[in-house]
Amino acid sequence: MGTLYPNPIMPSETRIGWVGIGVMGFAMASRLLSAGYSVTFYARNPSHPNALALQSRGATQAQSPAQLAQRSDVLFTMVGHPSDVRTIVLDSILPALRPNSVTVDTTSSHPELARTISSKARELGAWAIDAPVSGGDVGARDGTLAIFAAGEEKVVEWLHPMFSVLGKETYVGPAGCGQSCKIANQITIGANLVGLSEGLVFAKHAGLDLKQFVEGIREGAAGSKALEIFGERMIEGDFRPGGFAEYQVKDLGMGVDVVEGAEDDDVVVLPGASLWKQLFTSMVANGQGKLGTQGVISIIQNINGMNQ
Repeated sequence: MGTLYPNPIMPSETRIGWVGIGVMGFAMASRLLSAGYSVTFYARNPSHPNALALQSRGATQAQSPAQLAQRSDVLFTMVGHPSDVRTIVLDSILPALRPNSVTVDTTSSHPELARTISSKARELGAWAIDAPVSGGDVGARDGTLAIFAAGEEKVVEWLHPMFSVLGKETYVGPAGCGQSCKIANQITIGANLVGLSEGLVFAKHAGLDLKQFVEGIREGAAGSKALEIFGERMIEGDFRPGGFAEYQVKDLGMGVDVVEGAEDDDVVVLPGASLWKQLFTSMVANGQGKLGTQGVISIIQNINGMNQ
C-alpha cells in the first residue's frame, strides 16, 4: 500500500499524514477521511477531543512526527506559527521523509522558511509544497477553501485529487510564493473586517436595523466573502474562532514589520495594514487573542463607548 510521487493518487492506496488538529486542521483531515483516504495523524495531546474524534472515524494516531513521516506518502501540516513549522517540519519531519514523498504545509508561515524547507526536501529526495489556505472554519468544513499552492508545479498538479476535497487550489509560483500570497490575502481580509466592523458600528449608531443593513449592502459593491462569513456573527457577538486574532497579528506582521538587516527594496510601506495590525493587537492585549478575527468589531465598539 502507498503511492509516492509521481504515481497516481488513489484514496484506497495513498497514505496521508496530518499534523495540526485544531479548528481548521481537524475539519480538513475529516474531509479527507470522508473521501476515503487513509489518514494517520500526530497530536501533542493524544487525548484531545479532536484526536479521539478522528480515531472514531478511522484515523490512526502516530507517536511522533518522525514516525508519521515514515508512514505517509503525503504529509500535511496545519500548525500555529513559523516557529512550529520550523520545529515540526524542518527539524522532525524532513529528516524522516522517504524519497519521493511530499510534505504540504498549509500553515500561514514565512516565505523564506518555505523556501528553506523546499530546498532541504529536494536534498533528501522528497518534495515540499507551501499551500496556506483561506476561508476559515466554514471553508474547511465545507471544502471550499482557497488554497495558495507553491513549489514544483508538477507536484502541485499531482496533489489535485486531495486539494479538490479541501477546496480549490491556485498555483501561484515557486516555493515561498504560497506564503507571500497568504500574507497579501490577510492584508486584504484585514481591511475587509475592519471596514465591515466600522460600517456596522456606524449603522447601529444611526439607528439602523443591522440585519437589514447587511441584507441591503450584500448585492452591492460592499458585498464580500467577509460579509457572508462574518456579518451575522459580528451582529450576534459570535466570536468563536475560525482563525485566531493572534494569528492575524502574526500574518500581518510578516507583511509590515521591518526585519533588521533587510535590504531597502525588501521593505513595503503599508499604512493600512499597519493600522489593522494594531487593532488586532488590541484584541490580543485585551485577552481576546484566541477569539475569531471577526471580534475586531469589539475594539471599534469599545472606542465608541458601545456595548455589544
